[in-house]
Amino acid sequence: MSWLSSLKSVFSPSQEVKEDEIQHVLQSYLLPNSAHALKDRITQINVQGQVLQITINTFPSEADDLQKIHDDLADALEKCGITELNMHVIQQKTGHSSGGCGHNHAEGESCSSQPKAENTAPKNNLPPVVDASASAPEQPAEADPNNPPIQKAAPQQRDVPKHPRIQNVILVSSGKGGVGKSTTTVNLALALQKLGLKVGVLDADIYGPSIPTMLGNAGRTPMIEAEHFVPLDAYGLAVLSIGHLTGDHNTPVAWRGPKATGALMQLFNQTLWPDLDVLMIDMPPGTGDIQLTLAQRIPVTGAVIVTTPQNVALMDATKGIELFNRVQIPVMGVVENMSTHICSNCGFEEQIFGTGGGDKLAEQYHIPLLGRLPLNVQIRENADAGKPSVLAEDSAAEGYMAIAERIAEKLPKAEKDQSRIF
Repeated sequence: MSWLSSLKSVFSPSQEVKEDEIQHVLQSYLLPNSAHALKDRITQINVQGQVLQITINTFPSEADDLQKIHDDLADALEKCGITELNMHVIQQKTGHSSGGCGHNHAEGESCSSQPKAENTAPKNNLPPVVDASASAPEQPAEADPNNPPIQKAAPQQRDVPKHPRIQNVILVSSGKGGVGKSTTTVNLALALQKLGLKVGVLDADIYGPSIPTMLGNAGRTPMIEAEHFVPLDAYGLAVLSIGHLTGDHNTPVAWRGPKATGALMQLFNQTLWPDLDVLMIDMPPGTGDIQLTLAQRIPVTGAVIVTTPQNVALMDATKGIELFNRVQIPVMGVVENMSTHICSNCGFEEQIFGTGGGDKLAEQYHIPLLGRLPLNVQIRENADAGKPSVLAEDSAAEGYMAIAERIAEKLPKAEKDQSRIF
Protein backbone atom coordinates (compact mmCIF):
# COMPACT_ATOMS: atom_id res chain seq x y z
CA MET A 1 0.00 0.00 0.00
CA SER A 2 1.42 3.41 -0.99
CA TRP A 3 1.71 6.23 1.54
CA LEU A 4 -0.97 8.16 -0.36
CA SER A 5 -3.53 5.34 -0.24
CA SER A 6 -2.80 4.78 3.43
CA LEU A 7 -3.25 8.48 4.07
CA LYS A 8 -6.58 8.60 2.26
CA SER A 9 -7.92 5.51 3.97
CA VAL A 10 -7.25 6.78 7.47
CA PHE A 11 -7.82 10.49 6.87
CA SER A 12 -11.14 9.90 5.13
CA PRO A 13 -14.00 12.17 6.22
CA SER A 14 -15.73 11.24 9.43
CA GLN A 15 -18.54 8.72 9.22
CA GLU A 16 -21.85 10.14 8.02
CA VAL A 17 -24.83 9.99 10.31
CA LYS A 18 -27.30 7.34 9.10
CA GLU A 19 -30.76 8.46 10.16
CA ASP A 20 -32.54 5.26 9.05
CA GLU A 21 -30.20 3.17 11.19
CA ILE A 22 -30.69 5.51 14.15
CA GLN A 23 -34.46 5.05 13.83
CA HIS A 24 -34.02 1.26 13.73
CA VAL A 25 -31.86 1.24 16.89
CA LEU A 26 -34.35 3.35 18.82
CA GLN A 27 -37.36 1.40 17.51
CA SER A 28 -35.96 -1.99 18.47
CA TYR A 29 -34.43 -1.28 21.90
CA LEU A 30 -36.24 -2.86 24.88
CA LEU A 31 -35.80 -1.42 28.36
CA PRO A 32 -33.76 -3.59 30.77
CA ASN A 33 -35.66 -6.03 32.99
CA SER A 34 -38.95 -5.41 31.16
CA ALA A 35 -40.70 -5.90 27.85
CA HIS A 36 -41.36 -2.19 27.40
CA ALA A 37 -40.01 -0.56 24.22
CA LEU A 38 -37.88 2.56 24.41
CA LYS A 39 -39.78 4.07 21.49
CA ASP A 40 -42.86 4.41 23.70
CA ARG A 41 -40.93 6.62 26.11
CA ILE A 42 -39.21 9.00 23.67
CA THR A 43 -40.66 12.49 23.44
CA GLN A 44 -38.01 14.25 21.35
CA ILE A 45 -34.99 13.52 19.17
CA ASN A 46 -32.48 16.06 17.88
CA VAL A 47 -29.29 15.55 15.87
CA GLN A 48 -26.57 18.16 15.49
CA GLY A 49 -23.59 16.94 13.54
CA GLN A 50 -22.62 13.66 15.18
CA VAL A 51 -24.32 14.43 18.51
CA LEU A 52 -27.74 12.89 19.25
CA GLN A 53 -30.01 14.23 21.96
CA ILE A 54 -33.09 12.33 23.10
CA THR A 55 -35.62 13.04 25.83
CA ILE A 56 -37.37 10.09 27.49
CA ASN A 57 -39.91 9.52 30.25
CA THR A 58 -39.04 7.06 33.03
CA PHE A 59 -40.45 5.75 36.31
CA PRO A 60 -38.65 5.96 39.69
CA SER A 61 -38.18 2.18 39.74
CA GLU A 62 -36.09 2.42 36.55
CA ALA A 63 -33.51 4.84 37.96
CA ASP A 64 -30.87 2.13 38.38
CA ASP A 65 -31.16 1.18 34.69
CA LEU A 66 -30.56 4.64 33.22
CA GLN A 67 -26.79 4.31 32.87
CA LYS A 68 -27.16 0.91 31.18
CA ILE A 69 -29.76 2.32 28.78
CA HIS A 70 -27.40 5.17 27.88
CA ASP A 71 -24.36 2.93 27.40
CA ASP A 72 -26.27 0.35 25.34
CA LEU A 73 -27.64 3.04 23.07
CA ALA A 74 -24.29 4.85 22.77
CA ASP A 75 -22.57 1.66 21.65
CA ALA A 76 -25.29 0.84 19.10
CA LEU A 77 -25.54 4.40 17.77
CA GLU A 78 -21.79 4.70 17.31
CA LYS A 79 -22.14 2.36 14.32
CA CYS A 80 -24.68 4.81 12.87
CA GLY A 81 -22.20 7.70 12.96
CA ILE A 82 -23.17 9.12 16.36
CA THR A 83 -20.12 9.98 18.48
CA GLU A 84 -21.94 11.50 21.47
CA LEU A 85 -25.31 10.69 23.04
CA ASN A 86 -27.03 13.11 25.42
CA MET A 87 -30.01 11.49 27.15
CA HIS A 88 -32.40 13.78 29.01
CA VAL A 89 -34.65 12.06 31.53
CA ILE A 90 -38.08 13.20 32.72
CA GLN A 91 -39.04 11.12 35.73
CA GLN A 92 -42.71 10.42 36.32
CA LYS A 93 -44.08 10.71 39.84
CA THR A 94 -46.20 7.53 39.50
CA GLY A 95 -44.69 4.26 40.73
CA HIS A 96 -44.02 1.45 38.29
CA SER A 97 -43.28 -2.26 38.61
CA SER A 98 -42.90 -5.23 36.28
CA GLY A 99 -45.85 -7.04 37.82
CA GLY A 100 -48.40 -4.26 37.34
CA CYS A 101 -48.56 -0.83 35.92
CA GLY A 102 -48.62 0.91 39.32
CA HIS A 103 -50.80 3.70 37.90
CA ASN A 104 -53.90 5.15 39.52
CA HIS A 105 -56.73 4.83 37.01
CA ALA A 106 -60.25 6.15 36.92
CA GLU A 107 -62.91 3.43 36.88
CA GLY A 108 -63.01 1.71 33.49
CA GLU A 109 -59.77 3.38 32.26
CA SER A 110 -57.31 1.07 30.57
CA CYS A 111 -53.53 1.15 31.16
CA SER A 112 -50.85 1.77 28.60
CA SER A 113 -47.16 1.09 28.99
CA GLN A 114 -46.52 4.71 28.08
CA PRO A 115 -46.24 7.08 31.09
CA LYS A 116 -48.84 9.80 31.40
CA ALA A 117 -46.96 12.97 30.52
CA GLU A 118 -47.35 15.90 28.22
CA ASN A 119 -45.74 15.88 24.79
CA THR A 120 -45.31 12.09 24.73
CA ALA A 121 -44.61 10.45 21.38
CA PRO A 122 -47.19 8.38 19.45
CA LYS A 123 -47.12 4.82 20.64
CA ASN A 124 -46.07 3.20 17.39
CA ASN A 125 -43.87 5.86 15.80
CA LEU A 126 -40.80 7.73 16.90
CA PRO A 127 -40.56 11.48 16.51
CA PRO A 128 -38.61 12.41 13.39
CA VAL A 129 -34.85 12.79 13.66
CA VAL A 130 -34.24 16.53 13.44
CA ASP A 131 -30.99 17.91 12.04
CA ALA A 132 -30.37 20.93 14.26
CA SER A 133 -28.00 22.45 11.71
CA ALA A 134 -30.71 22.53 9.06
CA SER A 135 -33.59 23.95 11.09
CA ALA A 136 -34.23 25.05 14.64
CA PRO A 137 -35.35 22.14 16.83
CA GLU A 138 -38.48 22.23 18.88
CA GLN A 139 -38.05 23.34 22.48
CA PRO A 140 -37.14 20.24 24.51
CA ALA A 141 -39.38 19.19 27.34
CA GLU A 142 -38.23 20.55 30.67
CA ALA A 143 -35.87 18.03 32.22
CA ASP A 144 -35.80 17.13 35.88
CA PRO A 145 -32.99 19.24 37.43
CA ASN A 146 -32.19 16.31 39.69
CA ASN A 147 -31.59 14.08 36.65
CA PRO A 148 -29.10 15.89 34.35
CA PRO A 149 -28.21 14.43 30.93
CA ILE A 150 -26.27 11.18 31.18
CA GLN A 151 -22.97 11.41 29.32
CA LYS A 152 -19.86 9.29 29.21
CA ALA A 153 -17.08 11.10 31.04
CA ALA A 154 -14.32 12.44 28.80
CA PRO A 155 -11.01 10.58 29.18
CA GLN A 156 -8.60 12.17 31.64
CA GLN A 157 -4.87 12.62 31.10
CA ARG A 158 -4.12 10.30 34.04
CA ASP A 159 -6.05 7.48 32.31
CA VAL A 160 -4.21 7.65 28.96
CA PRO A 161 -1.89 4.63 28.54
CA LYS A 162 1.79 5.28 27.91
CA HIS A 163 3.19 4.78 24.41
CA PRO A 164 5.26 1.56 24.36
CA ARG A 165 8.31 3.21 22.74
CA ILE A 166 8.12 6.81 23.91
CA GLN A 167 9.19 7.69 27.45
CA ASN A 168 8.21 11.37 27.50
CA VAL A 169 6.01 13.59 25.35
CA ILE A 170 6.65 17.35 25.56
CA LEU A 171 4.29 19.86 23.96
CA VAL A 172 5.68 23.14 22.69
CA SER A 173 2.76 25.53 22.66
CA SER A 174 2.07 29.24 22.42
CA GLY A 175 -1.66 29.89 22.21
CA LYS A 176 -0.72 32.35 19.44
CA GLY A 177 0.96 32.18 16.05
CA GLY A 178 4.10 34.04 15.07
CA VAL A 179 6.05 33.84 18.32
CA GLY A 180 8.72 31.40 17.08
CA LYS A 181 7.26 28.20 18.49
CA SER A 182 8.36 25.90 15.64
CA THR A 183 11.88 27.35 15.63
CA THR A 184 12.06 26.78 19.37
CA THR A 185 10.79 23.20 18.95
CA VAL A 186 13.48 22.09 16.48
CA ASN A 187 16.30 23.80 18.36
CA LEU A 188 15.27 22.35 21.72
CA ALA A 189 14.96 18.89 20.12
CA LEU A 190 18.50 19.16 18.71
CA ALA A 191 19.77 20.52 22.05
CA LEU A 192 18.22 17.63 23.99
CA GLN A 193 19.85 15.26 21.52
CA LYS A 194 23.22 16.89 22.19
CA LEU A 195 22.61 16.16 25.88
CA GLY A 196 22.53 12.45 25.03
CA LEU A 197 18.78 11.83 24.70
CA LYS A 198 17.07 10.01 21.84
CA VAL A 199 14.63 12.56 20.46
CA GLY A 200 11.80 12.68 17.93
CA VAL A 201 9.69 15.55 16.56
CA LEU A 202 6.02 15.39 15.61
CA ASP A 203 4.64 18.41 13.77
CA ALA A 204 1.07 18.74 15.05
CA ASP A 205 0.59 22.12 13.38
CA ILE A 206 -1.74 20.52 10.84
CA TYR A 207 -2.70 23.75 9.08
CA GLY A 208 0.74 25.39 8.89
CA PRO A 209 3.50 22.76 9.05
CA SER A 210 6.97 24.33 8.95
CA ILE A 211 9.14 21.65 10.58
CA PRO A 212 10.11 20.03 7.22
CA THR A 213 11.62 23.31 6.00
CA MET A 214 13.44 23.99 9.26
CA LEU A 215 14.97 20.50 9.34
CA GLY A 216 15.92 20.47 5.67
CA ASN A 217 13.73 17.58 4.49
CA ALA A 218 10.81 19.38 2.83
CA GLY A 219 9.49 17.47 -0.17
CA ARG A 220 10.46 14.06 1.20
CA THR A 221 7.76 11.50 1.96
CA PRO A 222 7.91 8.70 4.55
CA MET A 223 7.96 5.05 3.61
CA ILE A 224 5.06 2.77 4.56
CA GLU A 225 5.79 -0.45 6.44
CA ALA A 226 2.93 -2.73 7.56
CA GLU A 227 0.52 0.19 6.99
CA HIS A 228 2.54 2.38 9.36
CA PHE A 229 4.61 5.46 8.53
CA VAL A 230 8.37 5.21 8.96
CA PRO A 231 9.55 8.55 10.37
CA LEU A 232 12.17 10.48 8.44
CA ASP A 233 15.64 11.05 9.83
CA ALA A 234 16.81 14.63 10.22
CA TYR A 235 20.19 15.11 11.89
CA GLY A 236 19.53 12.02 13.99
CA LEU A 237 15.98 13.06 14.96
CA ALA A 238 12.97 10.87 14.09
CA VAL A 239 10.62 13.36 12.40
CA LEU A 240 7.13 13.30 10.91
CA SER A 241 4.89 16.14 9.77
CA ILE A 242 1.70 16.50 7.77
CA GLY A 243 3.92 18.60 5.50
CA HIS A 244 5.73 15.39 4.52
CA LEU A 245 2.43 13.93 3.29
CA THR A 246 0.88 16.78 1.30
CA GLY A 247 3.69 16.79 -1.24
CA ASP A 248 4.49 20.50 -1.71
CA HIS A 249 4.39 23.92 -0.07
CA ASN A 250 1.29 25.08 -1.95
CA THR A 251 -1.29 22.48 -0.87
CA PRO A 252 -3.63 23.91 1.80
CA VAL A 253 -4.82 21.60 4.53
CA ALA A 254 -8.48 22.66 4.54
CA TRP A 255 -9.83 20.21 7.11
CA ARG A 256 -12.50 20.61 9.73
CA GLY A 257 -11.73 19.79 13.37
CA PRO A 258 -12.59 16.03 13.42
CA LYS A 259 -10.47 15.32 10.34
CA ALA A 260 -7.53 17.35 11.64
CA THR A 261 -7.57 15.57 15.00
CA GLY A 262 -7.87 12.23 13.20
CA ALA A 263 -4.76 13.14 11.20
CA LEU A 264 -2.86 13.95 14.37
CA MET A 265 -3.80 10.67 16.02
CA GLN A 266 -2.65 8.75 12.95
CA LEU A 267 0.70 10.53 12.93
CA PHE A 268 1.16 9.63 16.60
CA ASN A 269 -0.25 6.08 16.69
CA GLN A 270 0.39 4.77 13.18
CA THR A 271 4.05 5.70 13.01
CA LEU A 272 6.88 3.29 13.73
CA TRP A 273 8.60 5.55 16.23
CA PRO A 274 11.94 4.18 17.47
CA ASP A 275 12.60 3.97 21.20
CA LEU A 276 12.61 7.62 22.23
CA ASP A 277 13.48 9.38 25.45
CA VAL A 278 11.54 12.44 24.30
CA LEU A 279 9.01 13.19 21.57
CA MET A 280 8.68 16.94 21.00
CA ILE A 281 5.28 17.94 19.59
CA ASP A 282 5.04 21.28 17.81
CA MET A 283 1.52 22.45 18.60
CA PRO A 284 -0.74 24.63 16.45
CA PRO A 285 -1.83 28.02 17.79
CA GLY A 286 -4.96 28.29 19.90
CA THR A 287 -6.84 26.13 22.41
CA GLY A 288 -9.15 24.10 20.16
CA ASP A 289 -9.85 20.55 18.99
CA ILE A 290 -6.25 19.42 18.57
CA GLN A 291 -5.22 20.58 22.04
CA LEU A 292 -8.21 18.85 23.64
CA THR A 293 -7.61 15.64 21.66
CA LEU A 294 -3.99 15.58 22.82
CA ALA A 295 -5.07 16.01 26.43
CA GLN A 296 -7.52 13.12 26.23
CA ARG A 297 -5.69 10.62 24.01
CA ILE A 298 -1.91 11.18 24.16
CA PRO A 299 0.14 10.72 27.38
CA VAL A 300 1.91 14.04 27.99
CA THR A 301 4.81 14.61 30.38
CA GLY A 302 4.60 18.39 30.24
CA ALA A 303 4.20 21.53 28.15
CA VAL A 304 6.62 24.34 27.33
CA ILE A 305 4.99 27.74 26.69
CA VAL A 306 6.64 30.04 24.13
CA THR A 307 5.76 33.73 24.23
CA THR A 308 7.11 37.14 23.36
CA PRO A 309 7.18 39.91 26.00
CA GLN A 310 4.32 41.91 24.46
CA ASN A 311 0.92 41.96 26.15
CA VAL A 312 -1.01 40.50 23.19
CA ALA A 313 1.17 37.38 23.15
CA LEU A 314 0.99 37.07 26.95
CA MET A 315 -2.81 37.12 26.85
CA ASP A 316 -2.88 34.14 24.49
CA ALA A 317 -0.13 32.32 26.39
CA THR A 318 -2.23 32.71 29.53
CA LYS A 319 -5.14 30.94 27.84
CA GLY A 320 -2.82 28.09 26.86
CA ILE A 321 -1.59 27.68 30.44
CA GLU A 322 -5.15 27.73 31.77
CA LEU A 323 -6.13 24.98 29.32
CA PHE A 324 -3.20 22.77 30.33
CA ASN A 325 -4.03 23.27 34.00
CA ARG A 326 -7.63 22.20 33.42
CA VAL A 327 -6.67 19.02 31.57
CA GLN A 328 -3.97 18.05 34.13
CA ILE A 329 -0.94 18.63 31.89
CA PRO A 330 1.99 20.08 33.88
CA VAL A 331 3.53 23.28 32.49
CA MET A 332 7.30 22.85 32.65
CA GLY A 333 8.05 26.53 32.14
CA VAL A 334 8.03 29.59 29.89
CA VAL A 335 10.42 30.52 27.08
CA GLU A 336 10.51 34.25 26.33
CA ASN A 337 11.35 34.53 22.63
CA MET A 338 12.39 37.71 20.79
CA SER A 339 13.30 39.12 24.19
CA THR A 340 15.83 41.67 22.98
CA HIS A 341 17.45 42.85 19.74
CA ILE A 342 21.08 43.89 19.30
CA CYS A 343 21.80 45.94 16.19
CA SER A 344 24.35 44.17 14.00
CA ASN A 345 25.82 47.52 12.87
CA CYS A 346 26.11 49.60 16.03
CA GLY A 347 25.54 47.09 18.84
CA PHE A 348 22.65 49.05 20.34
CA GLU A 349 20.30 46.80 22.37
CA GLU A 350 16.57 47.40 22.21
CA GLN A 351 13.56 45.57 23.68
CA ILE A 352 11.29 45.84 20.63
CA PHE A 353 8.43 43.78 22.09
CA GLY A 354 8.66 45.13 25.62
CA THR A 355 10.28 43.76 28.78
CA GLY A 356 9.42 41.48 31.67
CA GLY A 357 6.57 39.59 30.00
CA GLY A 358 8.01 36.14 30.63
CA ASP A 359 8.77 37.03 34.26
CA LYS A 360 5.19 38.18 34.84
CA LEU A 361 3.78 34.99 33.37
CA ALA A 362 6.13 32.80 35.39
CA GLU A 363 5.31 34.66 38.60
CA GLN A 364 1.55 34.61 37.97
CA TYR A 365 1.40 30.81 37.51
CA HIS A 366 4.33 29.84 39.77
CA ILE A 367 6.25 28.22 36.92
CA PRO A 368 9.91 28.74 36.00
CA LEU A 369 11.16 31.07 33.29
CA LEU A 370 13.27 28.58 31.34
CA GLY A 371 15.17 31.23 29.41
CA ARG A 372 15.17 34.22 27.10
CA LEU A 373 16.04 34.13 23.40
CA PRO A 374 17.02 37.15 21.28
CA LEU A 375 15.45 38.54 18.13
CA ASN A 376 18.36 37.57 15.94
CA VAL A 377 18.61 37.42 12.17
CA GLN A 378 20.86 34.36 12.38
CA ILE A 379 18.06 32.30 14.00
CA ARG A 380 15.76 33.08 11.09
CA GLU A 381 18.38 32.58 8.38
CA ASN A 382 19.56 29.23 9.73
CA ALA A 383 16.01 27.92 10.22
CA ASP A 384 15.06 28.92 6.67
CA ALA A 385 18.18 27.16 5.40
CA GLY A 386 17.22 23.92 7.15
CA LYS A 387 20.10 24.05 9.62
CA PRO A 388 18.81 25.42 12.95
CA SER A 389 20.88 27.46 15.39
CA VAL A 390 21.98 24.52 17.58
CA LEU A 391 23.51 22.83 14.52
CA ALA A 392 24.87 26.03 13.01
CA GLU A 393 26.27 26.99 16.44
CA ASP A 394 25.34 30.61 15.97
CA SER A 395 25.09 33.16 18.79
CA ALA A 396 21.69 31.81 19.94
CA ALA A 397 22.79 28.18 20.26
CA GLU A 398 24.04 28.61 23.83
CA GLY A 399 20.63 29.94 24.91
CA TYR A 400 18.82 26.93 23.45
CA MET A 401 21.25 24.55 25.17
CA ALA A 402 20.66 26.21 28.55
CA ILE A 403 16.89 25.88 28.17
CA ALA A 404 17.22 22.23 27.10
CA GLU A 405 19.29 21.48 30.21
CA ARG A 406 16.56 22.88 32.44
CA ILE A 407 13.93 20.79 30.62
CA ALA A 408 16.05 17.64 30.89
CA GLU A 409 16.31 18.15 34.65
CA LYS A 410 12.52 18.06 34.91
CA LEU A 411 12.08 14.78 33.02
CA PRO A 412 11.18 11.79 35.21
CA LYS A 413 14.02 9.35 35.53
CA ALA A 414 13.36 6.09 33.67
CA GLU A 415 13.27 3.09 35.98
CA LYS A 416 15.87 0.47 35.21
CA ASP A 417 14.61 -2.96 34.20
CA GLN A 418 15.97 -5.18 36.98
CA SER A 419 15.71 -8.28 34.78
CA ARG A 420 18.36 -6.93 32.38
CA ILE A 421 22.08 -7.43 32.96
CA PHE A 422 23.20 -4.35 31.03
